[in-house]
Amino acid sequence: MQTVQVNLGERSYPIYIKPSLLDQLGTLYKKYRLGKRAALITDDQVAPLYSDGALDSMRAAGVHTSLITVPAGEEQKSLQTVDLLFTKMMEAQLDRSSTVIALGGGVIGDLSGFVAATYLRGVAFVQVPTTLMAQVDSSVGGKTSVNHRLGKNLIGAFYQPKFVLIDPLLLKTLPSREFWSGLSEVIKYGLIRDTRLFEQLEQTLSYDRLIKDTDALSQIIARCCQIKAEITSQDEKESDLRRILNFGHTIGHALEAVSHFELKHGEAIAWGMRAAAWLSLKNGSLNETEFGRVSAMLEKLSKPSIHQYNPNEIFEYIHRDKKVRDEKIHFVLLKRLGEAIVCSEVSESELREALDYLKTISASAA
Repeated sequence: MQTVQVNLGERSYPIYIKPSLLDQLGTLYKKYRLGKRAALITDDQVAPLYSDGALDSMRAAGVHTSLITVPAGEEQKSLQTVDLLFTKMMEAQLDRSSTVIALGGGVIGDLSGFVAATYLRGVAFVQVPTTLMAQVDSSVGGKTSVNHRLGKNLIGAFYQPKFVLIDPLLLKTLPSREFWSGLSEVIKYGLIRDTRLFEQLEQTLSYDRLIKDTDALSQIIARCCQIKAEITSQDEKESDLRRILNFGHTIGHALEAVSHFELKHGEAIAWGMRAAAWLSLKNGSLNETEFGRVSAMLEKLSKPSIHQYNPNEIFEYIHRDKKVRDEKIHFVLLKRLGEAIVCSEVSESELREALDYLKTISASAA
């Protein structure tokens, strides 16, 4: 078993990574002396696949565990669903010694984490991510949130789990589109922090190859978790260094919103990273060769097309983004492959040029 530690003083926690680790959920739970009652929150796509195994493990450990299932989909990240979960937990008589366990992808993790942070002023929280996106990104770092009609992730809290359990075998049932979406975040880590990871992905970026090679996939997941853990340990609440993790997200989040979430998160982020790479080329920090390598990699993930979306509407969402500070858009660019910087000098005209660039390459590929 591989273990990655997130060092945050009293809020430090481990990330455990091992095939078939879901079977040991109850054993790990007991190790942390958490409460004798828990809520297992999942969605109606994950529940038929993995809830029985998780419940069996928890109940074998002597923990009274209530299963709460919500419909799958980004639209569940809402205050209405939070209210529903509060009600279910109260009906199950969960008290302040209880624990919330998130079994699912990023939506379930974000939603469950926000519920854990606010139910009875905060109860213990455990993450069991079931998608590649969640395993390498959203389950690590303590960001929890729900959406608002005016934007994504605008309501939330920083709330760290007691531990994160990552079982790479859970990805065997993940649809290929979701797997490719998760690879966008994997590539992001290589672009902003680790050229060796990027070079490895240049050689191995294949769904069939990665999904069959559990050892290689486990190593990639562990490296991504290490990078995020290192950054989060230095900057838990995104005041400085952690902002580089938003590479591709300024435009990406806006694209998600204008598509009404028809675009997967990773698909939107892939387009956002292509725009950020283009801006990095234009400001002279990224050379033509590096830009070509980045573009070739991201071209495999930049689907479906986005040329049909209105640039003005995209801009409205960009200006509502959490990354706008003092009326300036703080944009993450590449200084070189493996190193990112936060820039507040990106003008509106430059962003519009970047969107025009995306529209052109999207239309040509359609």
